Amino acid sequence: MFTIASLWIPFTIIAASGQVARNAMQRHLTGPLGTWGATNIRFLFGLPFSVVFFAVAVIATGDHVPWPTASFWPWLILGALSQIVGTGLMLLAMNDHSFVVTTAYMKTEAIQTAIFGFIFLGDHLTTMKVVAILIATVGVVITALRPGGSTKGYADLRPTVLGLGAAAVFALSAIGFRGAIITVPGVSFVTAASYTLVFGLFVQTLILSVYLLLRAPEVLWKILKLWRPSMFAGFMGAFSSQFWFLAFALTAAANVRTLALVEVLFAQGVAYFSLKQPFSSRELTGIILIVIGVALLVAA
Repeated sequence: MFTIASLWIPFTIIAASGQVARNAMQRHLTGPLGTWGATNIRFLFGLPFSVVFFAVAVIATGDHVPWPTASFWPWLILGALSQIVGTGLMLLAMNDHSFVVTTAYMKTEAIQTAIFGFIFLGDHLTTMKVVAILIATVGVVITALRPGGSTKGYADLRPTVLGLGAAAVFALSAIGFRGAIITVPGVSFVTAASYTLVFGLFVQTLILSVYLLLRAPEVLWKILKLWRPSMFAGFMGAFSSQFWFLAFALTAAANVRTLALVEVLFAQGVAYFSLKQPFSSRELTGIILIVIGVALLVAA
């Protein structure tokens, strides 16, 4: 039977789809703005839309505007800072010669999220959910690896450290944001998620904007000049984050991050149907494992 608690499933799928679109738009802006300039777009131009989402949530639910508790801020800061640091580690991985293998290591995020969620939030995971997370993660790793590059990659400590480090920090980000959401008192899960998103984007905008102002002020001017494409990229960033946070409000972060692996299936589907790129036996094996893992997770 479908319940409100089950809404985390469509919320996660919508968020993963929106993230793919946002990443595509940010990629086009990386050239003129640089990596950190393009990254700041998702925060700077996403913040006004998050305020609109929050206002709509308050009006629709009739909730009062909550006041942040003392426990809210540590979780929020953990989520916001971890996401920025994770982005930095990921960018270092992109410049590494063993990028594909590093990406495979990054896909251990779901497993690490489950571990951190159990340690810090006491999130309970059944045996079936743990098995589902492991199966889906193995499937993604198999899909990400390429023949001929794995031996060199695994022998090199750098991609291992970068990949596992980025996965760990992104996992902490998910835990931090979920921890902040569940500390918002006396309101619906929709208002709590929207409220946390506003503060999260504000902190991230403040940090990155100050950084750019001190290190590369010309990038901020370029961002303002490119406000039209940046506006849509910011909207998609806030849109996908809104649904990530709604999902975090309803279930353990590990469940959300595991189901989010369907993003790999989206990418493979685009490659197959639009670009006419056939699946290799390795990719097909990985896809089957992802589907099995996600199906087990949803069933659980």
